[in-house]
Amino acid sequence: MKALLIGEYRQGKLLDTTYELKAFADRLGTDSVMLLVGSDADLPKYDGRLYLADAAKYGEYNPDLHKQLVLQAVERENPDCIVFVHSSYGWDLAPRVAVALKAGQVSEIVALNEGAYEVNACNAKLRRTVTPKSGRCVLTIQAGAFSPSGEPQGTPQLERLELSGTVSAIEFVGYEAAEQKGVDLSKAEVIVSAGRGVGKKDNVPVIAALASALGGELGASRPVVDAGWVDHSHQVGTTGQTVSPKLYVACGISGAIQHLAGMKKADFIVAINKDKDAPIGEIADVLVVADVMQFVPAFTAKCAR
Repeated sequence: MKALLIGEYRQGKLLDTTYELKAFADRLGTDSVMLLVGSDADLPKYDGRLYLADAAKYGEYNPDLHKQLVLQAVERENPDCIVFVHSSYGWDLAPRVAVALKAGQVSEIVALNEGAYEVNACNAKLRRTVTPKSGRCVLTIQAGAFSPSGEPQGTPQLERLELSGTVSAIEFVGYEAAEQKGVDLSKAEVIVSAGRGVGKKDNVPVIAALASALGGELGASRPVVDAGWVDHSHQVGTTGQTVSPKLYVACGISGAIQHLAGMKKADFIVAINKDKDAPIGEIADVLVVADVMQFVPAFTAKCAR
């Protein structure tokens, strides 16, 4: 079995999520080759064949041209699966490739289950196991779900990809930052986030009080935002803001993959949860096993002294 991994390159830099593709292939137990539309100036540390196309020529993103480049690599390698990160790049390009190959597609894979793919359902409250019926498939993996076990290593074996024609009706112009509304958590040094474990909307001010006592900002998990307890501008995770504060305090947050992907780069993580086996405990520097609404007020009182 062989996987073609589609790396990502943005604003002149290789994205770290590219290494999660290799981690996914390793856990799947398959050989892999990689394709990157990027630059020689920033190549992945990858011990395998890397098909490289020049981003200066083909754009950091152009769905017409990038699809052709992927199909060219598929023709050379005949992979069993083509794997993207479930990002804006993957959302747009993966289905185009799947249609061109007449292959099944599985989106936003969060885990593997005996060779089958687990994906979220019902707003990530449930999971279902999916097996494509087509012989070849196109996959997207949830960012943060397949983290590398160690530092990436290796020197790629470069092969250049060129298209015979580069005419496209689409032109890549550049990136435009979304208008920032509400709080900008990306700049906060301390974030205290409320999860579903806080119980109800009336309890959110208790978490906000701890954030204030620590000189930080209030964050929230997706279920809290979806319930209308906190404004979306406070959401941390793949569908919210990606943060890297010096201190992150997770209050009543179990640790869904989408949330972990948004905050796991924090320098120091404290998790407060009554479930000692909550997934967030695996990345927390300190796990406080306690009822959030009993512990947080006492902790806030100590911090306020």
